[in-house]
Amino acid sequence: MSKQRIGLVLSPALALAILAFGRLEPGNPLVTRMAAVAVLMAGWWITEAIPIPATALLPVALFPLLGIMRGLDVAGVYFNHVIFLFIGGFLLALAMQKWDLHRRIALWIILLLGTGRKRLMLGFMAATWFLSMWISNTATTMMMVPMALAIIIRVKKSMEDREGSRYAAGLLIGVAYAASIGGIATLIGTPPNLSFVRILKIVFPEAPEISFASWFFFAFPLSLLFLLIAWAVLVRMFAPRARDRRERPELFREQYRKLGRLGYEEAMLLGLFSLLVLLWMFRSDIVVGSFTLPGWTRIMPSPEAIDDGTVAIAVALLLFILPSRTEPAARLLDWRTARELQWGIVLLFGGGFALATGFKESGLSEWLGGRLGGLAGLPPVAIVLSVCGGMTFLTELTSNTATTEMILPVLGSLGVATNLDPLLLMIPATLSASCAFMLPVGTPPNAIVFGSGEVRISDMVRSGIVLNLIGIVLITLGVFLLGAWVLGIDPNVVPDWATVS
Repeated sequence: MSKQRIGLVLSPALALAILAFGRLEPGNPLVTRMAAVAVLMAGWWITEAIPIPATALLPVALFPLLGIMRGLDVAGVYFNHVIFLFIGGFLLALAMQKWDLHRRIALWIILLLGTGRKRLMLGFMAATWFLSMWISNTATTMMMVPMALAIIIRVKKSMEDREGSRYAAGLLIGVAYAASIGGIATLIGTPPNLSFVRILKIVFPEAPEISFASWFFFAFPLSLLFLLIAWAVLVRMFAPRARDRRERPELFREQYRKLGRLGYEEAMLLGLFSLLVLLWMFRSDIVVGSFTLPGWTRIMPSPEAIDDGTVAIAVALLLFILPSRTEPAARLLDWRTARELQWGIVLLFGGGFALATGFKESGLSEWLGGRLGGLAGLPPVAIVLSVCGGMTFLTELTSNTATTEMILPVLGSLGVATNLDPLLLMIPATLSASCAFMLPVGTPPNAIVFGSGEVRISDMVRSGIVLNLIGIVLITLGVFLLGAWVLGIDPNVVPDWATVS
């Protein structure tokens, strides 16, 4: 019996048992009802008994039927500024793909870093890493893998069979890992990051805003260091004795030449991309010690009304307005291309936000907090390490976005119950959700490179478990060091915003 069929039957059975026999909090039946819905959604998300976006729609039907929330209120949770941040960023990414700007950037980075064997691996990883900050990890990997396979054919001709095969596996695995590592650097790089931003505001309405800039200043150094460590590990495992022989750069130059000169459309997209990043980075005040760099929103009539989603949509709309010179009567982006937007992810976001809202409105968050208070005796480092380890290995088998949206409300309650800043647990969990490196099913990039036929599952498991463990330690160190400096996280203090009901 497949896990889908088991989940399809077992999850509703458990949910019905909780509804029928559960009395989690006498006097407040909503806690029990919400727990039943959470079990049902978790079971169907983990087993993928029905499509993941379809499971995300359960709160629309069940919350009103069980009296947890009004239908009008539930529907409103599904669309918000975080959704528009995702849509705006994704539309720009689609335009970049339409005009092949992403391929030009990738080839430029590879040529810049050099074509020696080890540098070539770094070049492919760096190009994938950078692009995956802005374009979906899946699309980036699908673009890079054919380029890598073309190089692999040449490499195998000049290396012994075993050595060439190992280098090929390392190069492809590096592309997959770099896609996941790059995604954590920006809010739009991977869905769990956006889920965290919105769920934080749902569970803790008074929490300070995590803007694009503040996340970038925290996560980018961590992502860059992780990339370099991953490259060093893969070189040691798959090309330890390989001479750093240069592959002929003509292959890359020829591909670059085929793209032609930088066209009008690509130049306009580069300009819009740069404008969007600058507007995101400098929207809010940037404070460094006693120095404050004012944000550009200060000159607007209502600075507090503008968020990152506003900026993303404002720039994305220009894509439908600015004309193309290559295609008469066309624009930089048309609706046919825009329809490729991943609406399933939008529904998944909404389902996660609804789940978090249900946790709060029903009182299940407080109930969980009371049950988790016994963990307060553990050192904060041990708790964070456990959270990172649990998320890392759990998302090897489950959807990272769905798992993040299930776990973050619980971790918010755990933070308060253990007298910790909730960010100390929620941020590591979010980052760790993108660090499933062991199995082909862990992430779409892993599955894509495994499907090339050049990577054995034993290669991915052996390198992946090393990177998983490194990621757990690195993220833990990062949240204690960078988190304190950039986001003001104090491990020993529960901030006031976390205790406001």
